[in-house]
Amino acid sequence: MSRARFASRVNWLAASNGEIQGARHSLHERMRHDHLITSKQFSRADIETVLDYAAEIDADPSAVADRHAGTLLGLLFFEPSTRTKMSFETAMKRLGGDVVDMGSIESSSVKKGETLADTVRVIEGYADALVLRHPKEGAATMASEFVDVPLVNAGDGAGQHPTQTMLDLYTIRENAGLDDLTIGIMGDLKYGRTVHSLAYALTNFDAHQHFISPESLQLPREVVYDLHQQDAPGIREHDSLEEILPSLDVLYVTRIQRERFPDENEYQKVAGEYQIDSDTLEAASDDLTIMHPLPRVDEIAPEIDETEHAAYFEQAHNGVPVRMALLDLLLSDDKAIGGEGDE
Repeated sequence: MSRARFASRVNWLAASNGEIQGARHSLHERMRHDHLITSKQFSRADIETVLDYAAEIDADPSAVADRHAGTLLGLLFFEPSTRTKMSFETAMKRLGGDVVDMGSIESSSVKKGETLADTVRVIEGYADALVLRHPKEGAATMASEFVDVPLVNAGDGAGQHPTQTMLDLYTIRENAGLDDLTIGIMGDLKYGRTVHSLAYALTNFDAHQHFISPESLQLPREVVYDLHQQDAPGIREHDSLEEILPSLDVLYVTRIQRERFPDENEYQKVAGEYQIDSDTLEAASDDLTIMHPLPRVDEIAPEIDETEHAAYFEQAHNGVPVRMALLDLLLSDDKAIGGEGDE
């Protein structure tokens, strides 16, 4: 276990049970039966509460088994997904519930021209909550206006991916800590929704963020402006990893979002421009943690997988306890939340 991971465990165990349950109860009251659309919804205290709860679940999943027996989660994925879709399904089933899956667009009424508004209205009648992935930015916000059950944004085009952000933060905290952090975020920063969500969330912490990309894939200017408005301790943009790699605690790598390019020729101009291999890491700190939301294409060489730097498979595994915690907070009525109300 890394020093940072050990310290995070000590801090968590040192907190009084009353403080933990009080924070969790407060967050539960605000999240209960609400929508989860953006990482901007969460304060530092909210994030820490979710991560602490996820850590409890990670340590003992049986403690929350069957808490949501009879609950159905509706999955509406208008884009391909492996990790997000399967981890939501696993999370719901480990909580005792089940899922109903819209299936592929090709086999649904969307193929016949049904609108997103009509689709969510219909599936709302079959499920207690909905998880939506859609290629259009803003789709989750729009869809949430047509349903009364909780709707979770599982990625809306180049917009946001808040549950991915929570598992990213969980992984960062376990490996490097969230304060006094220097993180490099590299790759497709223009279209990468995981990047946008994570960047906003990190402004809640003492985290210096370095964004590395070709000029054509820089963070959208409105995102950069918003980050500066949050009084973040350090926001810097670079076109090269070399100059800042030695100072990084975490390197968050993303693939080039080929499916979002309006022109294939534009994609080919930047494809493969930023890659990590053993030669790249000669200048890195021994404690560098490398993350990737996956899937990867050629951004990280397979030779990195067996090094102590690699945390991306751990990152993917963390999706289950984190999404279990979020679903429990969203779906529980007056049930005890992780020990709340047991006395």
